[in-house]
Amino acid sequence: MRILTAPSFDRDLRGSELDDDDLKASVSEIEAGLIDANLGGELLKKRIARPGGGKSGGFRTVLAYRHGERVIFMHLFAKKEKSNVTKSELAALKTLAKAYMSLSAEELDKAVRASALREVK
Repeated sequence: MRILTAPSFDRDLRGSELDDDDLKASVSEIEAGLIDANLGGELLKKRIARPGGGKSGGFRTVLAYRHGERVIFMHLFAKKEKSNVTKSELAALKTLAKAYMSLSAEELDKAVRASALREVK
């Protein structure tokens, strides 16, 4: 399973208390079937607990997901800052997810080398 992040996600991640271990733990939960919402088009919403706190006051992520293959974290926001993504954000995220999920393994490698995506190790 490849775990990747988009540049906009990484910008938001820097302002949070989360790290790559938190992302890997959330992917393990997703693989076990624990998601918060299926937004359609291989797009999921997943809550991640704030370190030392619970999920209800933590962070929300929107990610592209294909079982056993790849996860691409695209959007991160704190629950206290906004309750959900807007309709226009959702439409843009679905378009972006479709583009990311259409990439071949070689194209993903190229995107990582070009820093268009970051691979979580």
